[in-house]
Amino acid sequence: MYKLITTLTWLLCLTLSLSASEPDKGYSIAGTAELGFLGVASHKVQFSNDNTYFNYAEDGGQDILFPFGRVSLDVKFKSKHHLVFLYQPLSLVTRETLSKDLMVDDIRFLQGTPMEFRYDFPFWRLSYLYDFSKNPQRELAFGLSFQIRNARIEFQSLDSEQFRSTRDIGPVPILKTRLKQEFSNGLWTGLEADGFYAPVSYINGSENEVIGAILDASVRTGLKLKHGDIFFNLRYLGGGAVGTSSDTKGAGDGYVRNWLHFYTVSIGYTHPLF
Repeated sequence: MYKLITTLTWLLCLTLSLSASEPDKGYSIAGTAELGFLGVASHKVQFSNDNTYFNYAEDGGQDILFPFGRVSLDVKFKSKHHLVFLYQPLSLVTRETLSKDLMVDDIRFLQGTPMEFRYDFPFWRLSYLYDFSKNPQRELAFGLSFQIRNARIEFQSLDSEQFRSTRDIGPVPILKTRLKQEFSNGLWTGLEADGFYAPVSYINGSENEVIGAILDASVRTGLKLKHGDIFFNLRYLGGGAVGTSSDTKGAGDGYVRNWLHFYTVSIGYTHPLF
């Protein structure tokens, strides 16, 4: 979380130090930062067939709120085209004593074992949008996103005698839409969604069927200020995958079932950079 705060502080300081009053260059760049909290509605994971389908919310200590933040840059050019660069940190670390035995990739953690659970799933996302609206107070944009996930999922007994770790880096192509309506009093409301549902084998060329899905959807309302916008945001962040990977390494048979349903509440600020 220290790195997240440092990044957000740097972005806000940068936006405040740059002037937004330069002549029109045919393009514009705006920076956005969000801070708030994340809650877990449902989160379950399984590694290897016939192993435990583990419920993080009930048995893994994820029944609390976690700090949430994200930063992005929006590059607008030729009035209708947008490139969006997003970084979303996501790290949930909890401790809990097992109420029943837990099997992860064929290693058994016994009931009563004090555990540490780490679920890291940060991602970087590059999006392209085209705004089809002819009304300057309305945005009706559609496009594509390309996301890189950087996952690390760990189960460790607090005495460090037992440990399982799964790591994965992979590309994720996504459909994207963004809607916004501005009003004459300076208020505005908007919606943004990135999502897909598809067999991953069609994406990565694997012969094994792995079904994957993601949905990052938010609704927000904001107020235009003299230099920038402030907004309140509600977000659903969910998805996962189920199937057997052909390139598995180490323990286990490669089967994974991982589904999550998170929600976030945040305050955001957008400031023009150039």
